[in-house]
Amino acid sequence: MDALNLISRSQGFYVRAIDDGPIEEWPEFFTDDAFYKVTTADNHSRGLPAGVIWANNKAMLKDRVSALKDANIYEPHAYRHMLGQPAILEEDRTGATSETSFLVLRVTGNGPTDVFASGRYLDEYVFIDGKALLKKRIVVCDSSRIDTLLVLPL
Repeated sequence: MDALNLISRSQGFYVRAIDDGPIEEWPEFFTDDAFYKVTTADNHSRGLPAGVIWANNKAMLKDRVSALKDANIYEPHAYRHMLGQPAILEEDRTGATSETSFLVLRVTGNGPTDVFASGRYLDEYVFIDGKALLKKRIVVCDSSRIDTLLVLPL
């Protein structure tokens, strides 16, 4: 399978785990030493390292899921991701880098459906046993304002 197919397949199941669950599957799309960050386009273009969400390994991602399930108190809501076609920027037999546009809609309780976030995924993948696993995902949100209800991963 080529890089585009591996990455597209992985991304489809990635957003499915977030949107439809089980959310516990989300960290399994990452390598053990993965890096994950959610930031704004302005912060990213200025090279600022801080992120709204920041994790430097899979254990931190699992901890985030555990907190979502057991510790955090937030208004019930759900996401629906819409993904663009991944642009493969570099690839070889062991991995690839890609950029993918996204749009995330949010549904809260019995409320309306709102545009929650738009932006792009900047990804580094490794190919292991016929799967594309994220070594690094930087989520760059277009808006400089990120909703405080960002509890689920993007």
